[in-house]
Amino acid sequence: MAQARSFNSAIIRFVGLVLMAGALLSPTAFAQSGWRLCNETSFVLEAATGKPEGQSSVVVDGWTRLRPGECRVAMAPPLKPGAHFVFARSSAAHRGGLRVWSGDVPLCVDIAGSFSVQSPISCASMGLESRNFRSVRIDKRNTWTTKFLETEPYGEKRAQAAGLQRLLNDAGVEEARIDGYIGRRTRAGIARFLNSNGLPAQTSDADLIDYLEEVARARSRNVGLTLCNRSDAKVWAAIARRRGDGWESRGWWSIEGGACARAIDESLISTPHYIFAEMETPAGFRTLLGASELFCISRSKFAILGREGCEVRAYREEEFVETNAPEDGKLVYEFFERDFGPVGGLGGALGGSAGVVDGAP
Repeated sequence: MAQARSFNSAIIRFVGLVLMAGALLSPTAFAQSGWRLCNETSFVLEAATGKPEGQSSVVVDGWTRLRPGECRVAMAPPLKPGAHFVFARSSAAHRGGLRVWSGDVPLCVDIAGSFSVQSPISCASMGLESRNFRSVRIDKRNTWTTKFLETEPYGEKRAQAAGLQRLLNDAGVEEARIDGYIGRRTRAGIARFLNSNGLPAQTSDADLIDYLEEVARARSRNVGLTLCNRSDAKVWAAIARRRGDGWESRGWWSIEGGACARAIDESLISTPHYIFAEMETPAGFRTLLGASELFCISRSKFAILGREGCEVRAYREEEFVETNAPEDGKLVYEFFERDFGPVGGLGGALGGSAGVVDGAP
């Protein structure tokens, strides 16, 4: 029997490094003092940090970019002992949707660019968005290190190699195995990329990561499934598609009026995809018209394999709308107010409470 897939967030661990009193510090050590963030994952990460200010205020700064295997100082010394906060997201260049390293403390961020903000009353009132930060208790004034980890313990050196492998995949150079060991196939892929882009063979790994990320970002914008809400009301959406020999349904994307959400960030196969959506209005929920294809959904965030036996597997069975076939691996699906029926359908079963992660759930 097909089972729902579990999409667990990658593991984040926080490690404090203590400097012994009276220890002699080299100039390099001084340069590395402060709150250091170390990326031991195979993803390019963007991190935001929060520090206490006054009695109840928190100043949040972002974004600190971290290549795989890289450490950077995100907050200069002296550090104020006590609770600090950190949140990280993967680069949009990576396929498979956004990954987050998070906690349970809501703080405001600017998802579009660099920012520094101090405890606004409302994130939305300042054009910001709320993200859940992890609390980190810092006990030393000079140096503290936080490591971002995946389930696979790469360490700094293997993380850089794994990052190169992942970006070779994301940039469409080759389908490399992501294991943190650079073998003959990976080296051949790197050589092809450097040659085709007119880059010297002596290009450093750090520069190579930057080049690959840029190519992968550009590639991701030209493929995949984007859902656009052309109405003034919020739309909750789910998708379904064929995966290999079977079917998969996923949700939810919460799309504000006039906004778009990227549901799939990889090249689409040239067969129809399927959409379920409800428009949230003061009077209740309006369901997308023209639906006829049955798939499984759940009230909370979901990724479900198979489209049969929904009720037996404790899911709901709902009708999805069939889309046109994608062209050149890309499809944009637009929601207009006229596309939704009268208030009814699930009757607010979603309740605006479905768990949503930016990008793919």
